[in-house]
Amino acid sequence: MSKRAGKEREQGRRRRRGRLEDERSLAPRSGSQSREVRVLYVACEGESTEPDYLDYLNDQFGGGDGQGRQPFRIQPVPRRGGRTPSGIVEAVRKAAGEDGAWALFDRDQWNDIPQAIKAAAGSKVELAFSHPSFDLWLLLHFQAFGGAQSGSSKIVVEKLRQAKGANAFKDYGKGGEKSIKGARRGLRPRTWCKSCPW
Repeated sequence: MSKRAGKEREQGRRRRRGRLEDERSLAPRSGSQSREVRVLYVACEGESTEPDYLDYLNDQFGGGDGQGRQPFRIQPVPRRGGRTPSGIVEAVRKAAGEDGAWALFDRDQWNDIPQAIKAAAGSKVELAFSHPSFDLWLLLHFQAFGGAQSGSSKIVVEKLRQAKGANAFKDYGKGGEKSIKGARRGLRPRTWCKSCPW
């Protein structure tokens, strides 16, 4: 066996890394198209807000920083029908294979959260748990805020609509419209989060 074949075989045992051209096309980035990126599969319950936010993270931070942070690509797992937390864990586990896998869901009134946590732990799926709702993630781009709010996102949404610098969110959630597109893509970097990879 050649040295190269042996090296490729050894690398096959390690975590599989995706390439820019995997799964879906991406807008060209500066630098080589063949450089490797870390692929993270994320399944979530939301149909609009969460996938839009994941796309925002890809656009803003996916290219790495040129100073040691590896380029990454978040690959949303398509949502098909309603998903419970354990259904989200199962969907991302199947899609990710050996790549990074994250399940993203809100507290809401789900009864199967303990089962989802157990399934995730058994399959190396990471969890991102929003309490009370994903809307809190958006608010945290503009101001610090804590507390469960009795499991209701009403207060969180109102705070987001009124947050300083969040003008594009003044009508957020009205008429069910919760996309993160257009002017709403102007989220502030989360400078307060020192452990975040972006």
